[in-house]
Amino acid sequence: MPLNVALQMDPIGAVNINADSTFRIALEAQTRGHRLFFYTPDKLAFVEGRVIARGFPVEVRRELGNHVTFGAETEVDLADFDVVWLRQDPPFDMGYITTTHLLDMIHPRTLVVNDPFWVRNCPEKLLVLQFPDLTPPTAIARDLATIRAFKARHGDVILKPLYGNGGAGVFRLDAQDRNLASLHEVFMGINREPLIVQKFLPAVSQGDKRIILVDGEPVGAINRVPQAGETRSNMHAGGRPEPVGLTPRDLEICAAIGPVLKEKGQVFVGIDVIGDWLTEINVTSPTGIQELERFDGFNAAERIWQVIEAKRGL
Repeated sequence: MPLNVALQMDPIGAVNINADSTFRIALEAQTRGHRLFFYTPDKLAFVEGRVIARGFPVEVRRELGNHVTFGAETEVDLADFDVVWLRQDPPFDMGYITTTHLLDMIHPRTLVVNDPFWVRNCPEKLLVLQFPDLTPPTAIARDLATIRAFKARHGDVILKPLYGNGGAGVFRLDAQDRNLASLHEVFMGINREPLIVQKFLPAVSQGDKRIILVDGEPVGAINRVPQAGETRSNMHAGGRPEPVGLTPRDLEICAAIGPVLKEKGQVFVGIDVIGDWLTEINVTSPTGIQELERFDGFNAAERIWQVIEAKRGL
């Protein structure tokens, strides 16, 4: 029985079809006979008791330069769909948060993946705070004195925006650095949000491991290795993906957080592990399943749809 599936995502015509996880999820859905509808977050609305979206039926294919065909633009009631994917990229700002509130109104009668209530309440750099034994020393603060005191204790630290993504605005401040106050001033001029500061982990030079969990279970990992002279390993920032296995410590971390993710309806999650330490739990728009499939031959998109289909009674 085919499902009616809506994709709330960034413009589908601009995606990298060989790297984008949402495209791979859409392709797998279509292979399984499900019908696809695409819209961007700015076309989501609440009107007189209905959660609606304006977008297009789509067909997708793995063909460079011709990967999507659009049907006629139309307005739909999302309550009529079986599944809605919440897949736009961060930043996790008030616009993003508003979409989770609107999608809350149709979930779980319409299955929203990942569960929007817990996406809103468990953003990437905050959910990890529930697992202090698994994470490096961390502080979240806007106050410069608090950040200075943390840096004085740990010497070499990473400073970054609390709600950033893709490696943007990530700075390493070693023991000799003199730029903390200036960086703080710049960040404070941009928004009113706190910063996150963590003890620097030298093991990042060997890579930042992205572990994929589906319904709370680890299905594989890729290693993202930073360029020479670069601290950031994000693929958006030039990190190089490599195949990698799961260590006993990785499995220990997954065993601790997996039941929490499953309970909170987080079907597709990507966690970041540097050395022995968990640094982020990505629930908004995790990536990595195409690289995992190329390296290990494991079709994570298939497993994701098996879970969703079971939740829909198929």
